[in-house]
Amino acid sequence: MNSLFAKITYIFDPLQTIYEHENVHRKISVLLVFLFLASLAVIELKRQGMLPQELAAMVPGNHFYAVHAAFTVILVLEVISLIFVLPCSFSRSLGKQFEILSLILIRNAFKELSYFAEPLGYEGNVEKILHILASGFGALLIFSLLGVYYKVQRRSEEDIRNIDLYGFVASKKAISLLLLVSFVSMGGYSMYQTLMGIEHPDFIHGFYTQLILTDILIVLVSQCFHPSAKMMFRNSGYALSTLMIRLALVAPVYYNVLLGAAAMGFAILLTLASQYLFQERRATP
Repeated sequence: MNSLFAKITYIFDPLQTIYEHENVHRKISVLLVFLFLASLAVIELKRQGMLPQELAAMVPGNHFYAVHAAFTVILVLEVISLIFVLPCSFSRSLGKQFEILSLILIRNAFKELSYFAEPLGYEGNVEKILHILASGFGALLIFSLLGVYYKVQRRSEEDIRNIDLYGFVASKKAISLLLLVSFVSMGGYSMYQTLMGIEHPDFIHGFYTQLILTDILIVLVSQCFHPSAKMMFRNSGYALSTLMIRLALVAPVYYNVLLGAAAMGFAILLTLASQYLFQERRATP
């Protein structure tokens, strides 16, 4: 079994090192700037009637689609970061998912701008403006609660004592590799559908369904290495928070913010309750 774990680590660790390298992130950031500028230029060419008809049919006519495209790329990069974070602690990977939720809400706010006529105006756009306010303040609320969530995290020695840490982490790395392959496949197919002009739902939402199943799988795997009712309850609760995030992604405006805040509050209370009970156990002679 150790040889299998070693092979998994041999594949996963270099991929993680390459992706998280500072130079790679800097190059991606530069490419993102060029993508944004190129998107604006292509949209403007369409508006001026300077694109071939076939190409023009695939290009949106609103400049704010370029903003939406840029934030979509940022979101994809954050999801890849989440996949590489999964082998870390359950609480850290959940925190990353809340970061992604706040980014999705911000993206939704900018997406509403694509429905405005240019130049921007207030008349006839009241409902869209309310949606922007709800998504924007919702993202701010989730991001603020995320700071509270990170502050209350405290790794206990009991959580890592008497556990085959190498085997457990290697098992999560194997799950992350499978998840990475699935994400790239879904993203590639979504891009193909977009280029072919085929209507399709946001693949990020579908991927979150896989994340829910993955979290439950990791909960079960953790029981193999560290059987504990306390850990089982805490990790299962974190998986439930992931489910709430998934529901927030498909909920209509206003309700998605409420569900996201509820998921965030549940995760914070779960963390505090788990640590409080742990302290009480240690205090008992």
